Formats: sequence, structure tokens, C-alpha cells
Amino acid sequence: MSITVSQHPIVRTALTHLRDKKTTPEVFRRELHRLSQVLAVDATQHLVIDGYSVQTPLAKAPGFELSGQQALIPIMRAGSGMLAAFLGFLPNAYVWHMTMSRNEETLEPEFHGSKVPAKIAPNIDTCFILDPMLATGGSACLAIDYVKKAGAERIVFVGVLGAPEGAARLQNAHPDVPIIIGAMDERLNEHGYIMPGLGDAGDRLFPTT
Repeated sequence: MSITVSQHPIVRTALTHLRDKKTTPEVFRRELHRLSQVLAVDATQHLVIDGYSVQTPLAKAPGFELSGQQALIPIMRAGSGMLAAFLGFLPNAYVWHMTMSRNEETLEPEFHGSKVPAKIAPNIDTCFILDPMLATGGSACLAIDYVKKAGAERIVFVGVLGAPEGAARLQNAHPDVPIIIGAMDERLNEHGYIMPGLGDAGDRLFPTT
């Protein structure tokens, strides 16, 4: 399995805004969208295209369209902040939300529900798991386990920020799943947060106080 860490200038500048504790929720959402657009380009490079002929005003020209159907699976809450950027590139993709929360004592995810169908249709070419933070790797592994049981054949994990511990756990559990990520940080702290990180992405996207 491959890990692709983006070096794109837009990713690096947008991530700076996401890290800054003074960034407002409005700006945080905007910069996450910008960053996710670049990750969407990286994550979709493998997609298969079919060729056909198109008539221009002057002559025939070769044309292309995506082969098969894609599915976007944002892990709520934070994954929803990446969704619009991916829909901009894949406007006809299915969207299957998945809801989890983290147990603050065990640091493991707790599953609450999913819109992933019980059996994924064979025309689904790729399922993209969207979650800004790859920290312990628990949520990513649980999501991929669930999607594989439903019959997904190709899965790509896309995140904004990762920790080596989470990346290693995901690699060991699902070596066939590529990881596309904006940056890889130093480590996890004792509370399971990425360091230096950007805090809780869900809280910064959707503050409750």
C-alpha cells in the first residue's frame, strides 16, 4: 500500500491556517475546502476512463468519461468538511455518511450508524473514505472494515493530517488501501491527539459553544 503525502503549495498554506488556533470556524471551513480540492486531484488520478468520439464545431475529437461509479464516505462530523470539494470533482458520486465518535477513555471509535448499503453494487469503481484526521487509525480501520464487508473492491483513504502511529495501524490492517494525506505530523500525545496537529477538526468546523 502506498502513502502519498502532498507537497502542493496550496495544501501547505491552507494547512497553516487550519493549524492556527486564531483561525475562525468560517476560515477553517474555507481552508479545509481548498486543501481538500487538491487532495481530490491526487486521490482520483487512478480512476479509469472510457474513450468515445465527440463532435466539435469543426471536426470529431477524442473524448473521455469516467468508467464506473464512485462513492464518497465522509466520517462524521469532520469528514463532512471535505465532502463538497470531492463532489466538485465527482458530482455524480454516491454519498454514504458514516457516524462515529471517539471514546475518550479507550481512544477507540464507537460506531453509531452508516448509509453504506448492505451490499455494494459491482459498478462501484472506488470508495473514498474522507476523514481529516488519521490519529490512532481506529476510525479509518473501522470504516474500511465496514465497507469491505459490504463488498467494496477498491478503497482509498483521504485525510488532511496524519500521525505515524495511525498510518502504521492502517497499513498493517489494510495494506491494499492507499493513503492520500496532506501532511504527516510527529506523533500522538497521551490523549491520542496529533502533535503539533490542529486540534479537534470537528469542533473547529462546527463549534458548539
